[in-house]
Amino acid sequence: MTPLSIWAVGDGRAGIDNQVLGLAEAVARRISAQIVRKRVGWKGYLDPLPPWLNPAPPWGMSSRSSDFSAPFPDLWIAAGRASLPLSIRMRRRSGGRTFVVQVQDPRLPAALFDLVAPPRHDEIQGEGIFAITGSPHRVTPERLAQDVADFRARIDPLPHPRIAVLVGGKSKAFDISTACAAELADKLERMVSQSGGSLLVTFSRRTPDAARAILTEKLSPLPGLIWNGDGENPYFAFMAAADAFVVTEDSVNMVAEAASTGKPIFIAAVDGAQRRKRLFHADLTARGIIRPFTGDYAAWTYPPLLETDRLADEILRRLKERNGQALNSVVAATAA
Repeated sequence: MTPLSIWAVGDGRAGIDNQVLGLAEAVARRISAQIVRKRVGWKGYLDPLPPWLNPAPPWGMSSRSSDFSAPFPDLWIAAGRASLPLSIRMRRRSGGRTFVVQVQDPRLPAALFDLVAPPRHDEIQGEGIFAITGSPHRVTPERLAQDVADFRARIDPLPHPRIAVLVGGKSKAFDISTACAAELADKLERMVSQSGGSLLVTFSRRTPDAARAILTEKLSPLPGLIWNGDGENPYFAFMAAADAFVVTEDSVNMVAEAASTGKPIFIAAVDGAQRRKRLFHADLTARGIIRPFTGDYAAWTYPPLLETDRLADEILRRLKERNGQALNSVVAATAA
């Protein structure tokens, strides 16, 4: 049987690309599929245009964009503003053959797509919308086991509980000032002192240099590992080895990824506030997944948050409804 062809369309930002690729990989775990990663960007005056005014011509794409010419895929999974001019035209360009999934809130009518998958905290409802808690991602038990293998020699001697500290940073609504970083470091020091554990600290590209420097200086004397930015980010290795997480409140992606492990998550306050994040955290609090970070250690369990898999199942369900026996045959062949 011919595998399902999937284009995972992002804009080159890691947070966006990981969402579409993670969802594509989840679909491919369920059905024979071939995934092609695609990147889109626009030149000059086309970039700021509303998506319905950008005709999405090939000559208007930036030099870093992929080729989006036919043959078009069976399944189009896209996220990010830059993808929208192509996404809203893909069904017409493919003659209705391509099933178009837009991750996040496109801020456009859902009828322009086959399925819109926004985070639940965006409070969007209606026909053609399938909301999820958090965001799609690439975290699986298999990937975590694979990534941690290269760090075993450095991680295994560290005492438990091992606390993975996932530090975000500056965004439109949030920041990490030097005072905030110092307070976070003090709480982490107290947690290690009380628990007898160790830290696995990794920073985001968005982490301000001053905040990174303060955290590194204050936490370096404690048992653990701190990624200094050189070489491959051990983010997934630290997630695999952790007994619990401390995650700064600015990031939905990091919290959603950590929540897929079923391990305790403490949410560390930073500078700023946003209603959407409050709703997201309220959802996870009600599910018993997160607690505020005070510097005191605790352990608890909850069912892992597997929203990427749930969304992949919904996509395949809708594809089966549309394509009928043809897709059922591919699913049966994959299962065999």
